[in-house]
Amino acid sequence: MILILLIIILTILKYIEYGPFVHLSWWWIVGLFVFIFFWFEYIEPALGLDKKKTFDQYEKLRKDRIKKNFKNHK
Repeated sequence: MILILLIIILTILKYIEYGPFVHLSWWWIVGLFVFIFFWFEYIEPALGLDKKKTFDQYEKLRKDRIKKNFKNHK
């Protein structure tokens, strides 16, 4: 998510031609877009990072539900 925000900020700064970004080539920004695309479409699923995030969310919900049920039974 941080990389997506970085690309958006770089694109805006290049578009409005702010400071040192005037001389930055559009190819750097396009390259970052391509890298992010490959990261989210191929690398992250290959490493299982997308499923790990989902599993962690379900695990947190399960633990919260267990805590709630034990408080209700006391």
